[in-house]
Amino acid sequence: MLTEGPGHKTVVFERGQPATIMAIDGTWGKPCTLLDVSDSGATLSVDSPLEGLRMSEFFLVLSSIGKAYRRCQLAWVNGNQLGVDFLKRGRKKESSSHG
Repeated sequence: MLTEGPGHKTVVFERGQPATIMAIDGTWGKPCTLLDVSDSGATLSVDSPLEGLRMSEFFLVLSSIGKAYRRCQLAWVNGNQLGVDFLKRGRKKESSSHG
């Protein structure tokens, strides 16, 4: 199902799509379910607790062979659901001083 809001489109998966969240350095990985996705982020569901994991930046792996993935940061947690923001590759914040 496709929902549209101001400036963005979100794809909602009726049954969820299997995926994996994985540490940037590969030290941990956890199965998850992709509930919805947009250009800027996604909502995931996990079956086991996330305590103790470094969740500042990680990969959302969308394929079983690791070819499709997005670099993410944790946006919010609500029970077993979490929101992630996709990090853009190669786009750094511009400084306010242009020297």
